[in-house]
Parts: sequence; C-alpha cells; structure tokens
Amino acid sequence: MADKFEKEITQEQLESLSLNFYQGEIIVIDHPDQVKNAVIDLQSEDILGFDTETRPSFRKGEYHPIALIQVASASKVFLFRTNMIGFPEPLRRVLENKRIVKAGIGLDNDLPELKKLHPFNPGGFIDLNKELPPLGFMNTGAKKLTALILGFRLSKTKQTSNWEAISLTTGQLAYAATDAWVCRAIYLRLCGVC
Repeated sequence: MADKFEKEITQEQLESLSLNFYQGEIIVIDHPDQVKNAVIDLQSEDILGFDTETRPSFRKGEYHPIALIQVASASKVFLFRTNMIGFPEPLRRVLENKRIVKAGIGLDNDLPELKKLHPFNPGGFIDLNKELPPLGFMNTGAKKLTALILGFRLSKTKQTSNWEAISLTTGQLAYAATDAWVCRAIYLRLCGVC
C-alpha cells in the first residue's frame, strides 16, 4: 500500500499544498465527571489517533508536564486536559489496551512523559515515524507525513502556545484535534481503509 505514495517532499512542494484542519466534533474533557462517557466511546473503537501537548519551556531547566492528551475516534476528537484532571485511570486503561490501535507520530517523547504523570503500560501504540522509514519514506513528522499521505498542509502556528491556559482558544482546539485526527487518518490511508 505504501507504494501508492510519494516518499519525500520538498519545502516548496509542502508550501504549495492547501491548509486543512479537523472540522468535526471536538469534546474537551476538563472535569473528572466527563471522563467516563468519553472512555465508553473510545473503548468501542478499533483505531484511534493520538497526540499530546505540553506548555513550551523558554528557559533552561524549566519543565512542564503534559497538559493535553488528544485522542481521535472515527467520529470525534477528545481533548483530555491533564493539567486539570490528571491522567485518569479509565483513560490509562484505554491507552493500555492492546486491542485498540493508537496511531501517533513521535511517541518517543509522549509516552515517557505520560508515565511521569502516572505509571502505565502503553499497549497498541504505533509510531508512524518509526514504521514508515523502512517502507521508503524519507520524510517523517506530522507536517510532512500529512502532506505525503493525505495531500494537505498542517498549520503548526499554535504548537508553542500555552496549553495550561484556563481556557483554550478556538485555534488551539482545532490545532490539537487536527494533530490526533491526522495520525488516525494517515494510519487508515496506509492500511487502505479510507
């Protein structure tokens, strides 16, 4: 299936693509009472998209834990505000479930940082950054893989915004949801499902 796609892209080619973002339902989970219903939805899925966001550090030695876990299902994206609700046990169970595929990009940092919030045993995770180079893909990362596999460009302007803010902006919500959504969409496209 990977043979159907270009394996590398130049910056010029990338910039010529149109911008796109997730336009479906986004559910922000910022209170413990909301976790149960979100997890019920997620447990019924076979494939999820996954990402995290952390408040950026601009000073040497400054550290911020993960503030947001994004999980994309077939019909919506859930944004779990870990800076407000912690890393709830029902969500940890979903992320440990080996039956459910969790597609992400660059998980080498995300998963160890999640373990700092609370120990857990990640199950069913697929890091597209690791799976695609053996298939001949020369470019990795969310922007380039989205361009190569899905044919559009991601905006990364909100990447360094404050993910610990009391309220997230519409732009932050769209950015965060898009990152998880494209991980799921790339995985599905490569598998020939969509």
